[in-house]
Amino acid sequence: MTLKLAFTGSGWINKVHANSAKKTGVELTAIVNHKPESMAKFAEEYGIPRQYETVSALLKAGGVDALVVSTPNYLHAEQTIAALEAGVHVMVEKPMAMNAAESEKMVAASEKSGALLMVAHCWRFDTEAIWLREQIAAGRIGKIIRTKGCGVHTLWGPSGWFAQKKFAGGGAMADMGVHALDTVRFLLGDPQPVSVYAKIGTYYGDYDVDDTGIVIVNWDNGASSYFESGWWQPHADQPNAGTQFYGQNGFASLFPTRVGTFNAQHDGLELDEGGFAPRYQHQSPREMYDEQLKYFIACIETGKKPTPGGLEGWANMKVVDAAYESSKTGKVVEIE
Repeated sequence: MTLKLAFTGSGWINKVHANSAKKTGVELTAIVNHKPESMAKFAEEYGIPRQYETVSALLKAGGVDALVVSTPNYLHAEQTIAALEAGVHVMVEKPMAMNAAESEKMVAASEKSGALLMVAHCWRFDTEAIWLREQIAAGRIGKIIRTKGCGVHTLWGPSGWFAQKKFAGGGAMADMGVHALDTVRFLLGDPQPVSVYAKIGTYYGDYDVDDTGIVIVNWDNGASSYFESGWWQPHADQPNAGTQFYGQNGFASLFPTRVGTFNAQHDGLELDEGGFAPRYQHQSPREMYDEQLKYFIACIETGKKPTPGGLEGWANMKVVDAAYESSKTGKVVEIE
């Protein structure tokens, strides 16, 4: 029986997901959007027969197995929970929710209903990120002491709901910083956050959200991570999701992707670039979105709990909340 997939939201990222879905053999069944013209255009482009103004109307009509939620952040929890409670599997875009409290409710809804919950942290499906995680897990650079990551747009920033706190919850930290955050967690093997210190502010635009941030996270595996978030920045040391790892036996980085281990004399590094060409600019290869959607479908078909699931997304939102609190108070925030 062909799996029936629906979408809520008709913006750029859901077009990416719809393109990926067409490659999996699932049935693109329905689209939800409160803007009729945008919804009709999306439905026509992807051959989707059913259109609904609300998720509740979609769920009432039935005939849907899974839902991709790619709406403004303030709708993520509401729409996801409604679908999960109806037994519909959900892949929700990042950030998972407006805050950790909403994330917790989403996790609870999934656990109670048995419907699967996946969070679309896309860099976990990038070929280079997967390769580098394997190298780190194999201990090639030894125990990780510290990392440095980047979630920054240079000379550019979003507008619309992204730059409105009531719809997005936060600015560059929630939009871009979460990429840097989840990427480092993935590459480190998903440690849990212990404490956070951050300085976050608004310096480049006229909006009520942040466009600049630096965050330091201490993990329960003993490593510490520094990462930057930003819109409209004049410069970035790395492309989005680029991460550097400093280990006791060497160095590794994602974008450009390589592993360097100390030589016998301990005065230089022996490099392994994994056969990857350098990636110096902000790039989001469509292949990783294809793999992400394919993985979501496979989890549904096999009953496997997806990773990144609700727990991974929830842990990230705890860090995001703590970062905003730390910036506001000027103090380190401990995370239970």
